[in-house]
Amino acid sequence: MTTDDLFNASKRSNVPEMSVSDLAFSLKRTLEETYGRVRVRGELTGLKLAGSGHLYGDIKDADSVINIVCWKSSMGRLSVRPEDGLDVIITGKMTSYPKNSRYQLVIESMELAGEGALLKMLEDRRKKLAAEGLFDERRKKPLPFLPDVIGVVTSPSGAVIRDIIHRVSERFPRHVLVWPVLVQGEGAAAQIAAAIRGFNAMDGKGLPKPDLLIVARGGGSMEDLMAFNDEDVVRAAADSRIPLISAVGHETDTTLIDYAADLRAPTPTGAAERAVPVRLNLMAQIMDDSERLMRGMERKLRELSSNLETLSAKLGDPVRLLDIKTQALDHAGDKLRHGFEKTLSAKTNRLAPLSPRHPRALIDEKARHAAMLTDSLQRAASSLLKDPQKHLDHAVRMLESLSFKKVLERGYTVVRAPDGRVLSTAAEAVKLEHMDIQFKDSGLKVKKA
Repeated sequence: MTTDDLFNASKRSNVPEMSVSDLAFSLKRTLEETYGRVRVRGELTGLKLAGSGHLYGDIKDADSVINIVCWKSSMGRLSVRPEDGLDVIITGKMTSYPKNSRYQLVIESMELAGEGALLKMLEDRRKKLAAEGLFDERRKKPLPFLPDVIGVVTSPSGAVIRDIIHRVSERFPRHVLVWPVLVQGEGAAAQIAAAIRGFNAMDGKGLPKPDLLIVARGGGSMEDLMAFNDEDVVRAAADSRIPLISAVGHETDTTLIDYAADLRAPTPTGAAERAVPVRLNLMAQIMDDSERLMRGMERKLRELSSNLETLSAKLGDPVRLLDIKTQALDHAGDKLRHGFEKTLSAKTNRLAPLSPRHPRALIDEKARHAAMLTDSLQRAASSLLKDPQKHLDHAVRMLESLSFKKVLERGYTVVRAPDGRVLSTAAEAVKLEHMDIQFKDSGLKVKKA
């Protein structure tokens, strides 16, 4: 090795060697120490929720893009649901992912960048939910006229619940159940949605199930009312089988739950007024209806009484009418009796010429005539039967002379096959193994040798 080689080797060893991992993790520490906490404004894009629950994506502006990641543990604490296209301000810390040498921003909190971005997000969400039919008027359920139990979803400590209870008690006292929830801030939307679903899931075995729900809170800024714009809250309101009144904010405030509710009240107090009628007004209405009913019944009775008097006058005295009908019945009876007697006399007169003698004499005469006819018939029968008998005797003698038995008596025989068929040729007899031969006195069975 030359002096130059030793010099060059010594010169190279003055720069410390680092592995790739050492350098990557050194850069990671530098990023985290230099940018321990940052706030970045930009537009969310390329968001993907992994099966683990972690969120990955990018935040960009006109010239640059930075990777972002939000761990599952932080997702539930975000005040804004991340969506592509939202203009947001992210608070977090910078780090890097050594596997691919990319730096990324780990999200700790997120907020919308200005009221314009918030309004755009709400309008996009409203259009999306409307396209699904969640705001369709055909889904709206009628409110009960007088609910027995009213369920209220609101904060238990605010003036809202006191106003609702006071207004209901003042108008028509009803049983009010309160499901306490947060109405703004972290976790508020989840509690409101759970309360709506919880009231619907009640079976009435413990606490009575409400006939009507009121979801309410007082006024506030747009950010304060964001829990009532949450998609899960809107879906819970739309899916409620119990009729639901939304009463969020002041009359000029509008949230997405207002579109999904069966009725929107301008204020919580207004919701209580729509929930129950005024008891005194109902009592007054009942009294008025009762008086009108009584007056109507009296007027109807007078009308019927007048009609009855008019008809009675036209009808006349019933006793007199009955006498007239009785007299007419007597006349009809007499007429019927006379008519019957007259008809019977006419029939008798017509029958008399036809029967000059006693019926017994007529019967005896007819019997004698029948006896004479019988004798004549017997004599005629004897003469008619003589000639046929002669012909019959002659036919019997001819049949006996032609019988095959007479032939057998003259020395002939009859040959039959086993099935009784008469054999007339030798060719037929040769084919058979057995045959029967009948003589004058008896038969004989023959078997071919």
